[in-house]
Amino acid sequence: MGEPVGTLTALSDTNQLVADPALDVRGRSVIDSGGEKIGTVADLLIDTGTNHVRFLRVEHGGVLGFGAQSSFIPVESIARVTEDEVYVSSSKDHVAGGPGYDPDLVDQRDYYDKIYGHYGHEPVVARGSTYPGLTGLPGSPGLPPVR
Repeated sequence: MGEPVGTLTALSDTNQLVADPALDVRGRSVIDSGGEKIGTVADLLIDTGTNHVRFLRVEHGGVLGFGAQSSFIPVESIARVTEDEVYVSSSKDHVAGGPGYDPDLVDQRDYYDKIYGHYGHEPVVARGSTYPGLTGLPGSPGLPPVR
C-alpha cells in the first residue's frame, strides 16, 4: 500500500512543471471506458510532500465554457495516455456521479477519501512507482513527478 494523501495543491498554483513536459496532460481530452469524451484536463493536483500527481481536475459539461463543472479523477483511474487524450477506466456517468469539485473542501482529507472511494481506489503513490496500464512511464500515477 502507498502513502496517504498529503497536502494537495493545483499545479497551476505553483511554479513547478511536470518533469517531462511531453507528458503534461493538461488540455488533453479525457475519454471514458466506453470511448466517449468526458471533458478536458484543466489542472493536476499534486501532493506537495511527494511532488507526485494525485488527481486530474477535469472540466466537463457546459457550452462555450459557461456552466462547465469540474470533477477530480484519481490518477489510479488512468488506463492509458496518448499524445492527445487521457483514457480512464470509468464511465462518463460514473465520473459525473462522483463528489463534485468544491474549492472549500480542497484541504480536507476526507474529501479525497470520498473521491477515492467513489472510484474504488486507494492512494497508492509511492516514490518512483508506476501504475498498471502505464508501464514504462516514469514517476508515479502514470505521470512523471513535478519539479
